[in-house]
Amino acid sequence: MSAPHYPPAVKLVEVGPRDGLQNEPRFLDTATKVEFIRRLAESGLPVIEVASFVHPEAVPQLADAEAVCGLLKPRPGVRYTALVPNLQGLERALTAGVGAIAVFTAASETFNRKNIRCGIEQSLRRIAPVVERARAAGLPVRAYLSCVLGCPYEGPVSPERVASLAGRLHELGCGEIALGDTIGAGTPLAVCRVVEATAHRVPLGRIAVHFHDTRGQALANILACLGLGISIIDAAVAGLGGCPYAPGASGNVATEDVAYLLAGMGIETGVDLARLIDTGRFISAVLGRDNRSRVGQAGPPAPAC
Repeated sequence: MSAPHYPPAVKLVEVGPRDGLQNEPRFLDTATKVEFIRRLAESGLPVIEVASFVHPEAVPQLADAEAVCGLLKPRPGVRYTALVPNLQGLERALTAGVGAIAVFTAASETFNRKNIRCGIEQSLRRIAPVVERARAAGLPVRAYLSCVLGCPYEGPVSPERVASLAGRLHELGCGEIALGDTIGAGTPLAVCRVVEATAHRVPLGRIAVHFHDTRGQALANILACLGLGISIIDAAVAGLGGCPYAPGASGNVATEDVAYLLAGMGIETGVDLARLIDTGRFISAVLGRDNRSRVGQAGPPAPAC
């Protein structure tokens, strides 16, 4: 059996300041959020999702999106992105000067209705003008597709449904499709089936993976995806995150753990692991919570004798 062909480099998309903080019970002040993002940028992460322009009442932890974006200093090689739910959110993001946006829907009808109060088809109709307006303004657009490996309300989701929805999002103009295992239900073979099905509808280089580590399978799933040629991986420093509409879902896979895995495989990320570990420890201390990154807890390996 031939060895998998792994990509030479991977783009890490840091979602901690948005997907991570939105589920934390403690509200961080704007200055602390900006400092957190600054530390992430200095660690070499190329894409950082810094805000969400949803209604402040829906996600109060991110109500200061404009203020955060206004205080961020441009940094060469770093793109600051934001999540937007609709045209109103997009206009706020454009005014705030973000470098790219993300839209979102789910592969589960029930989850979609609980999360964004509309069905899948209605969500796609809502997304279409957002993508059109963003692209006209010169902003790249990615789409999050949640519950691709299972829904807390409907159970298993078929790879064919995921592939079909991912293809439609790509056809709308979303240049990157992030497949989200929102409840951390996936295992390597199941994940490979979803990615392989999706790759028939979306170019492989446009597919990202977004795994929550609820059942400890995220790194194994990422390794399986790397073997298929996936080269875009979402993660959150210190394993921040969760989903208020997915009962039992824990945080995202930790960026430190993913970066350590990739470094050990000789896959380039451009990330300074020591700085990333320090950043994870910083935000965990600020939030008063345990650091869920194994690498963050252990630290970098000792130098060879």
